[in-house]
Formats: sequence, C-alpha cells, structure tokens
Amino acid sequence: MSEPSYVASFLRDADRDRYFATLLLKPDQRAAVQALYAFSADVAAIRDRAREPAAGEIRLQWWADAIEGEGHGNVRQNPLAAALLDAIAAWRLPAGPLLRLVATRRFDLYQDPMPDVPSFEGYAGETVSVLYQLAAMVLNGGEEVETGDAAGHLGVAQALVGHLRAFGYNASTGRIFLPMSIFSANGVSDGEILAGRESEGLFSALRQVAELAEEHLVKAEAAVRSLPRSLRPAFAPLAVVREQLKRVAGSRQPFATLPDLADWRKIAALQLWALRRA
Repeated sequence: MSEPSYVASFLRDADRDRYFATLLLKPDQRAAVQALYAFSADVAAIRDRAREPAAGEIRLQWWADAIEGEGHGNVRQNPLAAALLDAIAAWRLPAGPLLRLVATRRFDLYQDPMPDVPSFEGYAGETVSVLYQLAAMVLNGGEEVETGDAAGHLGVAQALVGHLRAFGYNASTGRIFLPMSIFSANGVSDGEILAGRESEGLFSALRQVAELAEEHLVKAEAAVRSLPRSLRPAFAPLAVVREQLKRVAGSRQPFATLPDLADWRKIAALQLWALRRA
C-alpha cells in the first residue's frame, strides 16, 4: 500500500511550490499528482546526492526498472515508488513519458553545459512539461487530454526561472544548465561562468534568459485561459513562477542565492490565481 501522508510530507520538503499548488486539487486527484511531483523531485535530487555519475546512473536505472515493473526486490517498500505505481494504475498514466523523464535526467549527472535554446526546451519538455500534461490527465479522469501549449510553455518557463535562481549554485558545482549559446553570443565563456566572474555580457545574457522565460510564461497563461475550467488547476504553479520571475529578473547578483518567496506569498498567489480562473 502507498503512504500518501509520507508522499505529501516528502513533497512539502522537497518541492514546496508544487506542494502548495496541489492543495488546490480535489483529494483523490491530489494524491496522484503529489505522487508524480514527489517522483520528479526525487529524480531531480539524484545529481546532488550521487558522489559520482555512476552512482547516479544506478539510481536512475532503479526508477526506470520500477516504472517498467522490472525492479529487483520489493519496489513497493519504497513509498514514493508505491505511490507512483498506484497513480499510474488508478489513472491509466502512460509509462513512456515517465521513462523519458528519467532518461533525460542523465544529463544532470555530467558537467557538459546546455548547448543551446532548442536543447534546453527539449530538456524542460521531458522533465517539467510532462508533469503538467500528466497532472491534466489526472484532472480529466485518467483520459488523455491535449493541453497543447499550456504544459509545454509552462514547463520551459518554470525550468528557465528555476535555473536562473540556481545559476550561482550550479556554477559553483561546475554545471551550466542555461543555454550556453546565449552566453556565447554575449561574449561570455563557460570558464568565466564557472569562475563566478561578473561582466556586462553576463548581465545581458541573463536578462535575455529572463525575457525568454517571460515569453514562455505569457504564452502559457494564454493557453491555460483557453482550457476547460476543470483542467486549469493542473497549471496553478504558473502563479508562483510569475512571482519568482519578477524577483530574479531584477537581480544584479547572478551568483548570489536569492531568498525565495515566503510561503504565505506563494499560497496567496495560488489562491488569487485560482479565484480568477474558477
């Protein structure tokens, strides 16, 4: 049996933004969507827990085997895996997108910089957009639904904002997740980024990334408005991303860790968003 209370607690600690967003959902839907988000949070954290890529590869393969039903031992002893498998069965969720999410996360384990915008958009689509597509499927009673641009653009916007916020931390660990092509076009090398060196070219590049995030967010907002009301709560994290983008876009400290929004501000933004789209 899965343990929803454990999953909710795990998600609250690992991904507070999405945890708060799930509180807008009906209880039966909430458990399934929390399982999806908790699975994603666990997979995303592998890069920080693994001391070397090989260890990360093993953990990613464990998740792939669990999803495919080929896991060794009692996979359901892991409450996150049990909850995910329950959600897959109850809502007829396809395994393919979840397996692609796991496979795409292998990029995180290595030091190669993200080459360009199309590569980043593909990465975000497989690791973030997919979550909203599957969440919408849960809200649609387990039937496949076309959310089109809503999931795609929100996933890219959220990934861009998240990596803008984590830019300094990632650089300190030798990783560049934002499109290197944007930095190169502004005369910034990967060596300068990894050394934590500020420059006008760097500021210009990060401003362009923020503008790209804004473009995707505006398109996501328009797409969500066109969806049936019953599906819109799946995209509630958009409200928090909007507020986080406002904060990070105005920063002149690219390598500093900016304080996140207070929990009450996130909850207020989500509640206001929900009221406006009810």
